[in-house]
Amino acid sequence: MFIRSERLFLRPAWPEDWAELHALIDNEAVVRNLSRAPWPYGPDDAKRFVAAPQGGNHPQFFVTLPGAHGARLIGCVGLIEDAGGPELGYWIAQGYWGRGFATEAVRSVLSLARPLGHRQINARHFADNPASARVLEKAGFRPTGEIRLGHSAARPQPAPTVHHVIDLAAPMDCDGPEDGGFEPMRRAA
Repeated sequence: MFIRSERLFLRPAWPEDWAELHALIDNEAVVRNLSRAPWPYGPDDAKRFVAAPQGGNHPQFFVTLPGAHGARLIGCVGLIEDAGGPELGYWIAQGYWGRGFATEAVRSVLSLARPLGHRQINARHFADNPASARVLEKAGFRPTGEIRLGHSAARPQPAPTVHHVIDLAAPMDCDGPEDGGFEPMRRAA
């Protein structure tokens, strides 16, 4: 699967991406906010990640920034299968923080989530990462009030995480009562 947004191109990982991935994520400031990434993040970790199979309705994407000389990898975003339902995960390389790329990538994945059959998506961020809280809020997530300890390989001990959720709109049934306003047109015909 591929997704094109206003500024970004989201695509699957390719085996040759491992070196670029490693160069971007081998950064403690990035990994300390991730619950599933190893630390230190080595070349073999990057090779395993790009070789991992895609989940059918839990896709993972490399976030790339197209430019005149090709597309640069700037992060990752995807849906992860979790016991509590699908969970959103994402990261953006430190050199690209503060430009709205994470929000744009998250919104792009959410636009695909409902067609994949998801009705609710969960997300967590470490409580000391307010930038991630803003990304989730701008994408339409709301905090549930649940706080629990989370683990990151780049943190010396567990730290509080804040749970967020987004309920995706129910599908519109063109033949039902919520038909998008077409019923008056049918009566006029």
